[in-house]
Amino acid sequence: MSAAPKPFDDIRGLIAAMPGPDEAAVAAVRAREGQLTKPAGALGRLETIVEWLAAWQGAARPHVDQPLVAVFAGNHGVVAQGVSPFPQSVTQAMVANFAAGGAAINQICKTFDLSLKVFELALEVPTADITQGAALDEKACAATMAFGMEALASGADLLCLGEMGIGNTTVAAAIYCALWGGKSQDWVGRGTGVDDEGLKRKADAVSRAVALHRDHLHDPLEVLRRLGGREIAAIAGAILAARIQRVPVLLDGFVVCAAAAVLQALDPHALDHCMAAHVSAEGGHAEALRRLGKKPILDLGMRLGEGSGAALAAGVVKAALACHTGMATFAEASVAGKEA
Repeated sequence: MSAAPKPFDDIRGLIAAMPGPDEAAVAAVRAREGQLTKPAGALGRLETIVEWLAAWQGAARPHVDQPLVAVFAGNHGVVAQGVSPFPQSVTQAMVANFAAGGAAINQICKTFDLSLKVFELALEVPTADITQGAALDEKACAATMAFGMEALASGADLLCLGEMGIGNTTVAAAIYCALWGGKSQDWVGRGTGVDDEGLKRKADAVSRAVALHRDHLHDPLEVLRRLGGREIAAIAGAILAARIQRVPVLLDGFVVCAAAAVLQALDPHALDHCMAAHVSAEGGHAEALRRLGKKPILDLGMRLGEGSGAALAAGVVKAALACHTGMATFAEASVAGKEA
């Protein structure tokens, strides 16, 4: 008699069915790039960004007509351990600020003509304290990942991922520590501005959580449900859905990349459609990017969250694409090309 399917089985099935890059689209982009009125390679990484868009949109003429910044917000029981100088009520207050247009992410989205959607994830019911038990059960975690997949229902062609959640740098640090090892001190940072004592409490909370769940951390999805949070699970779902639907993804900072790390642990190619938008000033993010094999587009010393780094990088992506599609070729401009 076969075992009953488990909630995570569908997630594993989607991982196994992920499409690869469209190499023909990349070749078409490179062919056009070679005809544009500039020296070969003169736009540097802007050229590879357009190739990335083509590869994962499966389009010889890539486009960014419907860029979306998706910000997922969740609350965390581990806040009870004194890991943040702010109360959980700040999460809800910031969601209201997003809705009112008063946050940094609102201004960046207006500047670069990006759509913004904010997804609240049961803010009134924080996840369980990870130092005392699992943050979520398997059914709830899988359902939250499925909810994150719905972020693409509007038909975005570039997905920028962000988060909001008091305490979520602590759970992100626990995920990194569980997946990659090292001491908790290697992964915790000051988050929203904890003092030295607060930093010690964060490291202690991460150590205790990883020790509590150590017998189950061989499975990355167990790492996610036991040590993560709703916004991190939803982000992981959104990344996976983007891959299935051929939508390139810009990863924001420390917390978003923790969700990405779970998927990479399931399949080393799970993040091939993703670029790191920036390197955060939050402790551990540079090392996380190194382990993810991602070179950030920007390094501005930011650690705000909200998808702010991803939205700024979307401006660079749009500029790269504008150069590729809008520049004249040598023939069109009647400019002599390089002599043989």
